Amino acid sequence: MSEDADFVAAALEREGAWYRAEAERERLRSDLGFVGASVGAVRGTVRDLGRRRPGMTRDEAVALVSELWRSRVYEMRFAAVVLLQEHVTRLDNGDLTRIEGFVRDARLRDLVDPLALDVVGPLVERLSGAGRARADAALDRWAGEQDVWLRRAALLAPSRPLRAGGGDWDGFLRRARTAQAAPRGGHDVVREAVDRVRDLVRATRPDLAADAVPGV
Repeated sequence: MSEDADFVAAALEREGAWYRAEAERERLRSDLGFVGASVGAVRGTVRDLGRRRPGMTRDEAVALVSELWRSRVYEMRFAAVVLLQEHVTRLDNGDLTRIEGFVRDARLRDLVDPLALDVVGPLVERLSGAGRARADAALDRWAGEQDVWLRRAALLAPSRPLRAGGGDWDGFLRRARTAQAAPRGGHDVVREAVDRVRDLVRATRPDLAADAVPGV
């Protein structure tokens, strides 16, 4: 591992506890490894890394994200997500392919949802012109993929602007219809995402939240 990845791994091991590791393994029912570091400890470790490496470039951050993700330890993967969140303003349209791979591989709400809400959503929202059009086309494709986690990510990604009273509600409904019609099951994961977005917008736009989504 690189020096930065070693730093993260060692910090998470120090913060870990066997009882938390067992509890998380039972809760998530995942075949990933667990060290038992809390969410706060993971976020704190990434902050400490930032203080240790204030000059980290975008390319270095993205490379470290990929290295952390390859570890197959849950907390290391969550640290990769947090690192992406920290550097989201430096990401661009080309990073969606890498993130798509993470979503396909994650298969856990606790990893997919923050990727969608705090990385994909803000990344796409900052784009304009041809870059935005390509990103929107990618999310449209995700909504129709056989992989149910990509469908979920496509639906959750626009949550922030929709909750703020803006965003593309018609686009969300279109993707929701596509996601519900996609094959290979997993529709409970999709329905959860639709309901979650509708709950978020209900306070600011109750007229939108009342719109029917076929199959939900």
